[in-house]
Parts: sequence; C-alpha cells; structure tokens
Amino acid sequence: MNQKSLHPDIVNQLDNLYLKAKLIVEGFISGLHKSPYHGFSVEFSEHRPYGNGDEIKNIDWKIWGKTDKYYIKRFEEETNLACHIFLDSSKSMKFKTGNITKFNYAKIIAAGLSYLMIQQRDALGLCIFDSKIQSKVAPKSNKSHLNTILSIIDKTKIGGDTNLAPILSAAAEKIKKRGLIILLSDLLDNPQELIESLKHFKYNNNEVLVFHILDPKEIKLKYNNHTIFKDLETREEMATEPWQIQEAYNLEIQKFIEYYKKECFINKIDYNLLITNQSASYALLKFLNKRKKSF
Repeated sequence: MNQKSLHPDIVNQLDNLYLKAKLIVEGFISGLHKSPYHGFSVEFSEHRPYGNGDEIKNIDWKIWGKTDKYYIKRFEEETNLACHIFLDSSKSMKFKTGNITKFNYAKIIAAGLSYLMIQQRDALGLCIFDSKIQSKVAPKSNKSHLNTILSIIDKTKIGGDTNLAPILSAAAEKIKKRGLIILLSDLLDNPQELIESLKHFKYNNNEVLVFHILDPKEIKLKYNNHTIFKDLETREEMATEPWQIQEAYNLEIQKFIEYYKKECFINKIDYNLLITNQSASYALLKFLNKRKKSF
C-alpha cells in the first residue's frame, strides 16, 4: 500500500471511522514489511510456538500442515493486556491551520490503536474527557467491543475547557489491574500538575504512553500577515504582527515541549510528539514497541 494514502488529510476524507482504522492498520503492517523494520514481530497474538510442558492436544494441526511447525493456540489469559485510551476532547483540541483539527487527528489515532489492540486480543477501555468525563467504557477484548469504542469516538464532539490533571488522577485511583495507559492530548494545561497525575498511574505499576498532539503552526508560529489570535477556551483575543512575537513564542513552545520530554523521561513515561500532518503509522509503531518491551 502506498504510504501516502496514510496521510491524515487523506484518511480523514473517509466517512466511516472503522474504515479509517482498518486503512491505517493494514497500511502500517504493509509498510513494516517494506521498511527497515522488516522482521519486527507483528503477530496478532493468536498463536505461540509449542514449547516444553505444553499439552500436545493444544497444537494447531492446521498451522502445522501449512508451515511444518508446531504452534499452539493462545489462551485468553495469555493474550489480554488491559489498555486504557484517554482522549482529550477539550476546546483547545479544535484548533487547526490545515485540513484537520487536533481532535479529529486524535480520533484517527485512537481508532487505529483500538483496531490494532482488538486484533491483538487486548482488553481495551476508553475515557473521553474535557473538564469532566464525557464517555467511559470498561476494557473488553471481543470483536464487537471495537464497534462500540469506534462508535463512541466517532460521535463525540468538542466539549468544554481543559482539566487534565484531576481527571487522570481520579482515573489512576480506580484502575487496579496493571496495564497500559495511552493519553492523546495537546497537554495544554498546567504541566507540573499533569505530570503529577501521570505519576499516579506509574505508582500503580501501569505503563504510560503519551501522545502530545500539536498543529504544525503551534510548533512554529509561521503567520505572515496581521493576525488575531483567539483562545478557544476563554475566547480572549489578541491582535498582533506575528513577526514581532515569533522568536519569543518559538522559545516558549520549545520550553513547554522540553519540559514534558524531560519529566516523562525521569518518570519512565513514554513521551511522543505528534504533529497533525504526520502519518498515524508512527503512533502504531510506538504502541507495538511499548507492548513488546513491557508486557
């Protein structure tokens, strides 16, 4: 599959979120086989090699007939990893300078990850929130659960103001079983409080994967004309000549990003910056690497 077909602008043109997710995952797997990652294990956790101590009755003879190798069917308890996706739907996620908002981009990433997790037979949970929880679904691993998750993601609209830290801290108290926490957000909240909330998940032995989603022009303030900037949450406006504040802005946004990078590294949290013109393949690869190393 042509990797250009996985560009967010192209994927976003599809009406059906299931088709978006399927296109992303199948394109990603196809790309792995043609890339430097050739040989990277992308088994969908249906079988594992036969080993000493395994019951002969559990050998899948159909697989043996095709490969001349012994594999046994994985049991449910061997394959289920509890994954929780936390999707930020606050007003700041509405921002865009191209064809796709940060929120719609985050939806595409969440859909692709969900599709891949269910294929892996991982137990998938979802929490969509702004200043409060909008939707919450407990982890399950059956195929019909994917439709439930994707339907909720698809129907969710931009909500209210940002309130990341309290939502995440409260969730960390309720998640008892060790698993993988995935946060999709622009992280436009108090950085110190947010890091503390993510540390709560680590205290309970969860692995944490953060996808920091920003628009290209949030990284570099590239505006050529007199511009009015409006805060999507407070509605406050500021008129300016962008060239006058460009240097100072670029320094501040880099400090903002570097703070998250540093603190996540110190606390053994996986931090990944995602720009809304970037292929979803990157997020899927980071997820598989994390899953492979940690569980």
